[in-house]
Amino acid sequence: MFYDQKIWVGSDANRNPVYLLPQMANRHGLIAGATGTGKTVTLKVMAEGFSDMGVPVFLGDIKGDLSGMIKLGEPSDKVGQRLMETGVNEFKHESYPAVFWDVYGEAGHPVRTTISEMGPMLLSRMLNLNDTQAGVLNILFRVADDEGMLLLDVKDIKAMLAYVGENSSKYTINYGNVSKASIGAIQRAVALLEDQGGDKFFGEPALKITDWMKNDEDGRGYINILACDKLFLSPLMYSTFLLWMLSELYETLPEQGDQEKPRMVFFFDEAHLLFDDCSKQLMDKIEQVVRLIRSKGVGVYFITQNPTDVPMNVLGQLGNRVQHALRAFTPLDQKAVKVAAQTFRANPAFDTEKAITELKTGEALISFLDENGAPGIVQRATILPPQSYMGAVSETLRQTFIQTSPFAGVYDQSVDRESAYEFLVTKMSEVAAPAPQAAPAPMRTAPTMAQTTVPVQGFMVYDPTTGQYVQKQLDTMENAPVPPMQQAPVMTEAAPSIPQAVPTAPQVVPAAQPQTVVQNVLVLDPTTGQYVQKQMTMALDPTTGQYQPVQTPAETKAAKEAAAAQAKAEKEAAKAAKEAEMEARRQRSDELKEERAERARANNSVLGRIKNTAISTVTRTLTSELTRGLMGTITGKNKR
Repeated sequence: MFYDQKIWVGSDANRNPVYLLPQMANRHGLIAGATGTGKTVTLKVMAEGFSDMGVPVFLGDIKGDLSGMIKLGEPSDKVGQRLMETGVNEFKHESYPAVFWDVYGEAGHPVRTTISEMGPMLLSRMLNLNDTQAGVLNILFRVADDEGMLLLDVKDIKAMLAYVGENSSKYTINYGNVSKASIGAIQRAVALLEDQGGDKFFGEPALKITDWMKNDEDGRGYINILACDKLFLSPLMYSTFLLWMLSELYETLPEQGDQEKPRMVFFFDEAHLLFDDCSKQLMDKIEQVVRLIRSKGVGVYFITQNPTDVPMNVLGQLGNRVQHALRAFTPLDQKAVKVAAQTFRANPAFDTEKAITELKTGEALISFLDENGAPGIVQRATILPPQSYMGAVSETLRQTFIQTSPFAGVYDQSVDRESAYEFLVTKMSEVAAPAPQAAPAPMRTAPTMAQTTVPVQGFMVYDPTTGQYVQKQLDTMENAPVPPMQQAPVMTEAAPSIPQAVPTAPQVVPAAQPQTVVQNVLVLDPTTGQYVQKQMTMALDPTTGQYQPVQTPAETKAAKEAAAAQAKAEKEAAKAAKEAEMEARRQRSDELKEERAERARANNSVLGRIKNTAISTVTRTLTSELTRGLMGTITGKNKR
């Protein structure tokens, strides 16, 4: 609870408040304790305080009960008893501004990033690769970067694996050995990642991490709730996602130094997953980010069952501690309790090690940094109740908040632009395409003939729209004279003559440079549907002894340019359609915001204030009656 410009987390045995100071909140922290000891309640109380302070918050919701922060809290006997134990005189149930997110795009707005932004080191951890396979993956990233290919989604990484595997000998000298066994192992890991939903996590539009750092109209920080109930079933993907967020924040945010309050606060539940099976290189990066991200104005709070789950180098950076009860049933548990007790600044009023095992649900040992940055003396305190609803909200209410959130329509529709996959598919198609075969040469009369009648059986005609020669019948051109052919150049006796209309036996052509002639050919004009005369180059085919037409470089270039122009026009049309759809979604979001604003203005009217005053009067009367009843029960007096 935000009180007196500080976060009131709990109260000691004498009902003295235990505060978390805003200027020390970016020194990171730890919330530890066995299952069922109250870690989630502590997390909610702190998150609510940060939101009221105007600091955006990120939460990983593994069990689904953190979604209740969007709903007004409800009075209960437990809440009243906790308020009495902590000495809270002014308490108000609240709902908090929140945005739901989900890697799979089901229980919140999709969260995406690209393969390139993830990087080879974090991607190797997500795929659970060994050192050799990680080295090959790093080569793949370097090849893509050097050849200008974007790695955006899963199909890009799959296409690059196939391409580099087939051309491994080409890259061995400059990049190192790329074994097919390693390529195969990475491909199997990518397929497994795809089955776990990685194809939905990697893509565009990629999340802008600064979109999580927003405040509502009242100045309260948004609480970004990531649905992790499904993501948690893939521990490597969950932990790597959290590490990616830390790295992205560290690389994106500018230096801020010490301020009155943090820029943003992250709560990482089940923190031990971040450090399980972590390579030394990755562990060094985590330690570096935790050490330096403080100066970016970001506070990181780890939630785990045992403090020993966090490496000592990282644990030493966590200045704010909340330790709930630990169970010491085994020698290993007893050692963990002793280690946890030794990390606190001792309080002469009680034995810290003994107190850790005796704490009730809702109690904790708390040590926060004071205004000078020194660890405070450990206090045995009772945690305040949260002001928001305890428990999960209905799916209908969740979907309503998703549809009316500030990011409705921004990330919901995926975009697939040209990247490594499209580039490699085009390149491989061009390589695999067979060379175009020249069509048989049309039967012609000798060049000395001025004019002749076209044979009834038809002839081969060049079609520029397809770039091929097709057989044409003479139904529409019967008795049409063929234009006279240009006189061919004078040939030597060794050169074959131009084939006559009457078929003759193939002539054996000596292996010499093929000769060419320029002749008139009937070509279909697609604009008029008529055949026109066109000069074409005829090359001698040494296998048949006949002349066949060849396509000039200019014609080949024109055909390719036409195909490219058509593809570009189709892509621009698709892009325009997507932009129009995104604009429609934004307009719908603005309409919904205006409806909410109109409802708020209606509630602020005279009639609305009367209704609200009546509700508040009933609530105060009910609370007063409950309090008097509880006091009568405790003191044995009936105060009425």
